[in-house]
Amino acid sequence: MLMVARTFVSTEASAEEVVQDTWLAVIRGIDGFEGRSSLRTWVYRILVHTAKRRGTRESRIVPWGNLTAEDRGSTVDPALFRADDDQYPGGWLSFPQEWHSAEGSVLAGEVRAHLRAAIDALPDRKRVVITLRDVMGHSSDEVCDMLEISAANQRVLLHRARAAVRAQLADFLVGDDGPRDGGGELG
Repeated sequence: MLMVARTFVSTEASAEEVVQDTWLAVIRGIDGFEGRSSLRTWVYRILVHTAKRRGTRESRIVPWGNLTAEDRGSTVDPALFRADDDQYPGGWLSFPQEWHSAEGSVLAGEVRAHLRAAIDALPDRKRVVITLRDVMGHSSDEVCDMLEISAANQRVLLHRARAAVRAQLADFLVGDDGPRDGGGELG
């Protein structure tokens, strides 16, 4: 439930509150459950509606911390740069080390990070469909019921979401130096 809520709201804490609000709504409304869908689908519908309302409300608010973040100092440690009296003032003291991390878990971690970023960059509707289907493993029918969308709409959203994520991963996996995984093919 947290994962679905997180697709609509901006923070983990907000997603946790959405889940709590959902359970409160379930408890308050259980007498109104008519059994026209499974209990799971009914609960997820409440979750989606609660998360959408919260996400819409959050999108209109800029957190106070974001307004002052620029005033909290440098984003890069100033000690990494040359002094003002140096031959090349303000330049890097040394070049960053090259990352030769194509092995096992390091590459897998990088791929997961790029995959998460690609999913997070999707528009809301595509992000929630791909999260429910491919990350959480819900069936097409369950997703249609939860989000109250048609099967055709769900297929289109999922296809476009997968295509966008695949394109993002292709850019990462097949860089300027050639494929990082030895094959360069994405399924």
